[in-house]
Amino acid sequence: MKIYTKTGDKGTTSLFGGSRVPKHHIRIESYGTVDELNAHLGMLKDHEVSTQIEDDINQIQHQLFTVGAILATEAEEAKQKRLNIQRITQDDINYLEHRIDEMNKNLPEMTHFVLPGGHKTVSQAHICRCVCRRAERNATALFELENFDTEVLQYLNRLSDYLFVVSRATAKELDANEVKWIPEKQK
Repeated sequence: MKIYTKTGDKGTTSLFGGSRVPKHHIRIESYGTVDELNAHLGMLKDHEVSTQIEDDINQIQHQLFTVGAILATEAEEAKQKRLNIQRITQDDINYLEHRIDEMNKNLPEMTHFVLPGGHKTVSQAHICRCVCRRAERNATALFELENFDTEVLQYLNRLSDYLFVVSRATAKELDANEVKWIPEKQK
């Protein structure tokens, strides 16, 4: 596979089915942000995380390639060309929910929002959560223009929740200080 094709030199890029759109198109923003999230997850995995979280991230990274393929394909074009694209399933969403529940039962009850930070691994988990939320916002904007499987939106939503719980679980495991956000009026 050739790395440079020069086909994007005029500001367009090819979608999965072959049609071309401007590089600033919401579809490109959507799957580009998912790609960015995937890179940040790779960085999180390279930090101090448990073996279980590392395994989770490996699985999630594969799922994010599926999400990216779905977002990179116009529904009508996929239908016409009979493109065989993997899907995000309810089982994928259920897995994240299961992992959230498993980690959450060992954490202190949430009474306030927490400030990102306390340890580089915790901070990286928060960065992943924020990028995931942006990916979700972009995907919902694309969804308004062209429907795709709603499981993609559900998966991104649940993934950001999962990443928040990862930040808390990692903070506990690393004995990092979890700083509560307490508004000035409540102090």
